[in-house]
Amino acid sequence: MDVLVLGSGGREHAIVSSLAASPRRGIIYVAPGNGGSAPGAVNVDLDINDATAVVDYARRNEVELVVIGPEAPLVAGVADAVRAAGILCFGPGARGAQMEGSKQFSKEFMQRHNIPTAAFGSFTSADAAYEYLEQVGAPIVVKADGLAAGKGVTVAEDLEQARQAVQECFAGRFGDAGARVVIEECMSGPECSLLVFTDGHHVLPMAPAQDHKRAYDGDTGPNTGGMGVYSPVPIVTDDEYATMLTLMEQTVAGLAADGIDYRGVLYGGFMLTADGPKVLEFNARFGDPETQVILPRLRSDLLDVMVAVARGDVGHIELVWRDDWAVSVVLASEGYPGDYRKGLPISGIADAAALCGVTVYHAGTRRLADGTVLTNGGRVLNVTALGSSFEQAQSKAYQAVELIDFEGKQYRTDIGARALRGRAAWS
Repeated sequence: MDVLVLGSGGREHAIVSSLAASPRRGIIYVAPGNGGSAPGAVNVDLDINDATAVVDYARRNEVELVVIGPEAPLVAGVADAVRAAGILCFGPGARGAQMEGSKQFSKEFMQRHNIPTAAFGSFTSADAAYEYLEQVGAPIVVKADGLAAGKGVTVAEDLEQARQAVQECFAGRFGDAGARVVIEECMSGPECSLLVFTDGHHVLPMAPAQDHKRAYDGDTGPNTGGMGVYSPVPIVTDDEYATMLTLMEQTVAGLAADGIDYRGVLYGGFMLTADGPKVLEFNARFGDPETQVILPRLRSDLLDVMVAVARGDVGHIELVWRDDWAVSVVLASEGYPGDYRKGLPISGIADAAALCGVTVYHAGTRRLADGTVLTNGGRVLNVTALGSSFEQAQSKAYQAVELIDFEGKQYRTDIGARALRGRAAWS
């Protein structure tokens, strides 16, 4: 089966790597891909947000399955067009993608279907938002309503910081995504992600993961798309996991009740509060970098799973997981998540990948004709290690990190530190 994967990040490199392990796979095309995907797949110059272009390419190349990685083409309705053309597609249509594409849509959905989440207000003017802030006080969370590449969220410790975040949204820092602002109650507790495969009716849970959003050690600095992640998450109790899974099943049932045919991945971001797990956000696709620790732990054939999801028939699928722990450290460009340079040569990738249990996923890279790999984004590489214990996986990951070098290499040295300290680390 020939497959077209849309996207260019570490998530897509991980998806391509897992699909390549399937005995059923044929040619894997990836648009636009990156410096790591090219050796195992065919990189394609294609506008992935242009539904007509995607469908035309898939038809010309007799692609049988389209896998949509990032959120933007999902919100743009690319999955709808692919399905309308009679091609199997992994990823929800535009209506389902609004679970990520609009914070207001998602919050109202949760209210309607009794899914526990933070109290919130939604605003299209700065004055109304400022008035609400005066009423509720701080700490408070300010979010751009639309897609902002994981950077449109500010956890404000005081009202001045909250007002600044509102002002930045309405001043256009996040483009159209900030034309509406959602202000949420600031919940407390550890965060945890639970992703599920769903055909719109059945739910297949993946392994829980815990991302590190802040740029610097000790969870300081600005929010990013994610600086590292590990799986599984030892602090999650059996009762908490059961509650999270029930809420994901409740969400899929709610989507179906609303007439939304949702086929793909549903990502649940949870806060493990004293009152039980509550939903922070939903995403309409695989998380990044969560995918880079979840898929290496999946023994089941990813292509089989994706085809079953696309066909609306996952009832017969049972996922099989490795017992290994996985830790992934993001290597970023100097200055990320702000301005950064591109085009810097990277060395040591092959040496790092040669370590037992280590995989280096490319995120923001490009490869020259002579094989030289250059930086080409804010998050450059995801260094992932598997181990029989958390400590072993973490040690391997950082051993591999030290073998890779590029000018201005930036990374956190404490990925997973809280996992070793337990629940007390969040008190």
